[in-house]
Amino acid sequence: MAPLRRGKNGPRNRSTVLKTASAVGVQGRRGGLTASKSASSNVFQASRVQELGEDLIDGPDGNTATDFPGSDSDEPLSHDEISGSDEVHEHPYNILLQTLNSTLPHNEPRRKRRKISSDTPTVSTQGPPSEFQQAVEDIEDEGELSEEDSADDSDTAKLQQEQDSFSRHFADTDDEQTLPRIQAVQRNDWTVEKTSASSGWFSTLRRPTACGEALDDEAHVSRYQHPKVALKPKFERFAKELLSNTDDLTNQLSASIFNYCDVLYSARTLDNANALRTLTGLHILNHVTRTRDRVLKNNVKLSKRSDGEDLELRDQGFTRPKVLILLPTRQSCVKMVAALMDADRPEQQGNIKRFEQSYANVDDELSPNKPEDFKDLFGGNDDDMFRLGLKFSRRAVKFFSQFYNSDIILASPLGLRTVLGGDGNKKADYDFLSSIEIVVLDQSEALLMQNWEHVEYILEHLNLQPREAHDCDFSRVRSWYLEGQAKYFRQTILFSSFNFPALNKLYTQSMLNTAGKIKFARAHKGAIMDLATSVRQTFSRFGSTDPTSEPDERFNHFSTAVLPSLIKTSSRSVGSQQGILIFAPLYADFVRIRNHLAAFSSTQHVSFGSVSEYTPVKEVARARSHFLSGRHSMLLYTERAHHFRRYRLKGISKVIFYGLPENPQFYREIVSGLLDSRFRDPKTNQRDISVRCLFSKLDLLKLERIVGTQRYFSLLSDQGDTFDFV
Repeated sequence: MAPLRRGKNGPRNRSTVLKTASAVGVQGRRGGLTASKSASSNVFQASRVQELGEDLIDGPDGNTATDFPGSDSDEPLSHDEISGSDEVHEHPYNILLQTLNSTLPHNEPRRKRRKISSDTPTVSTQGPPSEFQQAVEDIEDEGELSEEDSADDSDTAKLQQEQDSFSRHFADTDDEQTLPRIQAVQRNDWTVEKTSASSGWFSTLRRPTACGEALDDEAHVSRYQHPKVALKPKFERFAKELLSNTDDLTNQLSASIFNYCDVLYSARTLDNANALRTLTGLHILNHVTRTRDRVLKNNVKLSKRSDGEDLELRDQGFTRPKVLILLPTRQSCVKMVAALMDADRPEQQGNIKRFEQSYANVDDELSPNKPEDFKDLFGGNDDDMFRLGLKFSRRAVKFFSQFYNSDIILASPLGLRTVLGGDGNKKADYDFLSSIEIVVLDQSEALLMQNWEHVEYILEHLNLQPREAHDCDFSRVRSWYLEGQAKYFRQTILFSSFNFPALNKLYTQSMLNTAGKIKFARAHKGAIMDLATSVRQTFSRFGSTDPTSEPDERFNHFSTAVLPSLIKTSSRSVGSQQGILIFAPLYADFVRIRNHLAAFSSTQHVSFGSVSEYTPVKEVARARSHFLSGRHSMLLYTERAHHFRRYRLKGISKVIFYGLPENPQFYREIVSGLLDSRFRDPKTNQRDISVRCLFSKLDLLKLERIVGTQRYFSLLSDQGDTFDFV
């Protein structure tokens, strides 16, 4: 089983995780709040837009005095802390508002709220508001429509009449159309359309086949101004600036996202990472804002209905959280939050100082010799144990809000997994995930190196029927929530630097959107074409088509066809600095090879060292030193150790890839970077420098990224099992 905790300084146990979380400034007192039993049927309660009394627990510095899920509490979370309901007695703020209004002259016009214009998100410079003032502003923000929003409503009326993507997919669903599509998804009956884009890109769109319905081109519009892609007017200028100078691929991706299609985009790079975050943040905020505005407008309708009039307004889910974003580190969370703030530009940001201290303030500097992708992932705060709730109102955003009071949840898989608990835990609470409508996985390749089991566990607990009501007004819940069909309306967006089998599994089994799903892919020229030095590379194929027996067949091939020649070479090169590096992608393979070298008589004269993600720093230094001096003729090395540490190993003459790495960048770094110093040594015989890779037909995706799209099929289908590249 994969380990629970990962970090660039090696794995840590649970106690170490708690110390780390405390070290970055996440502190607080436990103090669960009891839930109120009284609820009105026509207003949002604690699980909706209004959370009366929530801001009273904030201190004068904006830091919440009570920890809950979303506040990164180090201690285990109780049931009351997860539920996050606030005890309210007869709506005290409403009483206070009535008292204030009664003291004003009846003929005095209502004071207009002054709008503050700013190009960047700012925090009020007049100090934090008082508890009473903050409570009043919260009710005003959540309980009524402003003049600006009324104008927005008139601007979007035509879009709603034309059934834009939000209304068609979530708000005004037609059972006659959605039910056949759901049945087609359940039968795994998809209509497939493939399109090609510029620069070697192509996409595969799958939509459920229902009643002979023709495949339209909703997900292939080239401009965001397509009439079925509607944005709130407050986001239109930002969207035009973002999409004004984009290529066809970005236009196709943005149209797919705005039309609520599931998206698998496996070409995330350092150059387009910020654009992807900004595009996703814009879509998320548009969805959250339109959901909230529809609820508030329906509240007004219900308040004005006449006696005996029956209105059926279904505009909600079971709980308030609508968006879940899974990220690898706190620094990646900072970048995603920055993208959200750039699009929303709130006038006030509650608990922003606490967020900066807990997530952004880190003094560690990485070595300038590290690769750029390593600096991007591990630069700043690289802690992978966090969870954060964001609550949006009309003028402000509040950080560290309780999960049941949040609109957006940002978390690492490990941080959220500790909240969900185990399957056998009766106190485990995942009801706050019951109404998630958009899921985003950014930097999925980094999540794979942490613990992918956590990702799968979280996705399995999305859109389940809640075990408690949580003050839910079931008369307002959409019918497909009540019928347990929410997973067929949820949008899933996956961003990764490359595709891998676990990601394809999510695409096949977890992405069941009736709006369809689209996969973007590109042709690879191959990592072997980017090497700085010319080295002989041998690819050895062994026959295996069964995933269950593949590990045994790989080890048998290695121990019988590869290892004997390595033993002969190592026995002749002891003390000669002609080291052999054995690269193992999985830790299970690493352990199997290590035990074989240590236990069998045929390898008893082989001196070897080992470096894995679990190896202590002192032992790593000792193994590297012995390998460089020639005392160890072999060195075992894992892919995850290279991912988290990026060691520059020296003394290598031969590299054996027991399995191809998932990340093609690792192949370049090991083959080109580690062997380059050996080529520059005048004493080295270049004939002794070589690379050998073991692969099977199950390594199709890895092989394509390393040898290239034009070559990989020949390696899988041609006669013979050995292929040389120079």
